Amino acid sequence: MSQNRRSSKGPGPSQTQSMDVDEENTLTQTPRQMRRSLGQRSQSQVQHKGNELVQFLLIKDQKKIPIKRSDILKYVIKDYKDNFFEILQHANETLQQVFGLELVKLDPKNHTYILISKLPPLEGGIMTENENSPKLGLLIVILSLIYMKGNVAKESAVWEMLRRLRVDCSGEKHSIFGDVKKLVTEEFVRQKYLEYTRIPHTDPREFEFKWGPRATKETSKKQILQFVAKIQNKNPTFWMSQYNEAEAEADAAVNK
Repeated sequence: MSQNRRSSKGPGPSQTQSMDVDEENTLTQTPRQMRRSLGQRSQSQVQHKGNELVQFLLIKDQKKIPIKRSDILKYVIKDYKDNFFEILQHANETLQQVFGLELVKLDPKNHTYILISKLPPLEGGIMTENENSPKLGLLIVILSLIYMKGNVAKESAVWEMLRRLRVDCSGEKHSIFGDVKKLVTEEFVRQKYLEYTRIPHTDPREFEFKWGPRATKETSKKQILQFVAKIQNKNPTFWMSQYNEAEAEADAAVNK
């Protein structure tokens, strides 16, 4: 399904001046100043706030209502204003890596922001834009891993990647995804986006993931590789094997 996600942000009149100063000071910090401000809080504290900001932005974006900087400060940042830049940067990295979204400034004067999609299209898919775009982002990340692993990925590799991206797969209910393991191994499989099969002759039993037939029809290896390249800021030819495979698939589709 093609994505066109938006969201934005801006401060109330009584707060504009102080927030202008805070934002300017924060975003123009030198690396030494950034390290000093970060040192006032532990890395885990900043990451925790960044994760809170991700959830806040996703929830606000579901209603397509502009996200105000004043609301971010009031409801998420609170007394962490000295670490605003680090928290914002952490949140934006998570949004890109997990959801395929990027937080961009819409109106510099009023400090409003939107979330824009960086996902490759999944045309005509089951998932609707408003309700399931975060799930789509998670799916794209898993499809990317499978492709970059040679078109098959062990279950343990998928869970490890999601843990690194701070998506808990331990069975705890995630605020955005609910039961992550159930979503991946049941819902995505039922929708034919993924295939989830046991690896023969493994004890204890191991499982692996492959692309399902719906994924092969709604996106392409070339689009997925371009997404990976964009996220990692590299040229697609950096992964020559995957690049050649994607180009071959694209040529075959044209010559059908």
